[in-house]
Amino acid sequence: MKNFTDQFKVKNRSRFSLKDHDPAFCDGYKKEDAATVLQGLIDETFKLQEQLYASNSYSLLIIFQAMDAAGKDSAIAHTMSGLNPQGCQVYSFKQPGPEDYDHDFLWRHYKALPERGRIGIHNRSHYENVLVVKVHPELVLKENNPEIRKVKDIGRKFWEQRYESIRNFEKHIHHSGTIVIKFFLNLSKEEQKERFLKRIDHPEKNWKFQMGDITERELWDDYMKAYEKAIGETSTNDCPWYVVPADKKWFTRIAISTIIRDTLKGLKLLYPVLLKEELDKLQEAKQLLQKQ
Repeated sequence: MKNFTDQFKVKNRSRFSLKDHDPAFCDGYKKEDAATVLQGLIDETFKLQEQLYASNSYSLLIIFQAMDAAGKDSAIAHTMSGLNPQGCQVYSFKQPGPEDYDHDFLWRHYKALPERGRIGIHNRSHYENVLVVKVHPELVLKENNPEIRKVKDIGRKFWEQRYESIRNFEKHIHHSGTIVIKFFLNLSKEEQKERFLKRIDHPEKNWKFQMGDITERELWDDYMKAYEKAIGETSTNDCPWYVVPADKKWFTRIAISTIIRDTLKGLKLLYPVLLKEELDKLQEAKQLLQKQ
């Protein structure tokens, strides 16, 4: 298995550019082999998940960000299939509501963090506040920030403070035992067009398409700049971003599963070791059971 964890990790923040990442890359893998490879990765991850739960020391937060039709939902479904659902929790963040706007932009995401021993998946995340909100800065006005009265008040300083808040938030939860890995599913504009057309042409996929998707697509370049800036500002050694090719869904799933497996392996998880007194009690219970 190739070292995708190292290959797709954003290491040099100052030189990061999406132009250096090929959305169609598949590293020589073939689609017909994908199911077998993926199943092997899922089997390994299942064992590691059990150790994560038993050790009760760490939690794992997996963040998915992407343009529409990049395959976030299917990536989550395929890479997390076979795991124990009791140890996983998935949050799909929609537009903030009135209660969310009455708090700071990180509030609802902090509430959704996974408990120790569990894997949390955030389908979209706090990064929407430096992505869609940056492309549509008028949304900031809904936050009722006392320093922001009009769009013209939103300058470079505002965004730099927001990136800093995100870095500090992730640094804090990392040092508290939550391991953070962030995936950007790197879809090409051409492939997005093909997937939108399929949603229109296939009745069973019509429900996925919204006219607003076309409006947002016209802002593609603005979104790419926002993603590039956000990833470059917030990819750290402790909480890295991974830019994963997304034009071939079957390869995307292999890459994501490999990175999740490697991250869990890197924690060097162990099953709890019982004290002598507890081991003695187990033997006592065994003898009682054998007599029944």
